[in-house]
Amino acid sequence: MEKLKQLYEGKAKKVYATDDENFFIVEYKDDATAFNGEKRGTITGKGVVNNKMSNILFKMLEANGVKTHFVEELSDRETLVKAVKIIPLEIIIRNVAAGSFSKRYGVEEGRALKAPTLEFSLKDDALNDPLINNSHIIALDIASEAELKVISDMAFKINELLKNYFANIGVKLIDFKIEMGRDANNNIILADEISPDTCRFWDAKTNEKLDKDRFRRDLGNVEEAYQEMFKRVNK
Repeated sequence: MEKLKQLYEGKAKKVYATDDENFFIVEYKDDATAFNGEKRGTITGKGVVNNKMSNILFKMLEANGVKTHFVEELSDRETLVKAVKIIPLEIIIRNVAAGSFSKRYGVEEGRALKAPTLEFSLKDDALNDPLINNSHIIALDIASEAELKVISDMAFKINELLKNYFANIGVKLIDFKIEMGRDANNNIILADEISPDTCRFWDAKTNEKLDKDRFRRDLGNVEEAYQEMFKRVNK
């Protein structure tokens, strides 16, 4: 399939049109950002890790009944995906208190939550991705009540599948952000990526951080953390 003009460039990926309107090509970059772009840098090899790791996880989720945009890995950094119109929501599931959740509610980082929590943020960099509730989403015509039920059910199912998957490779899934989109038939499917950029991963024994928090918080060994996560997933 031929890669045509660039349609979009985000913080971590570029999206290209193809000669078939039903498919896009996603290219993963090594660029790293934090705090809504205020901190910028490069994590060598990140694009390769995020591309390949996302694809492994998408295939696992597909095998367990979760529809995703994944079609075919084209190279170390490029993947063919179904064309979707992204719903402008960041869908966040939390299993353990960390990051902004801990700051917002005064909860110590590392405290296991009694139940997984679901949050929505409006995907808008100019507004700093504010939290948004179901009523707002429906009122602003971002998604219908029925679609929100689909999104929520999918998010919790994805969480259970990922938690079990990572537990088997010695990793705690602390929290994660996903995005969903509408395909050509208006079905809601999982899109974007699942990687150390979009998830908090802690080693199950040591609680060592194996994700982008190492970049955010200047903890060092950033590339090594990404490579360690990929090594565990790519078995």
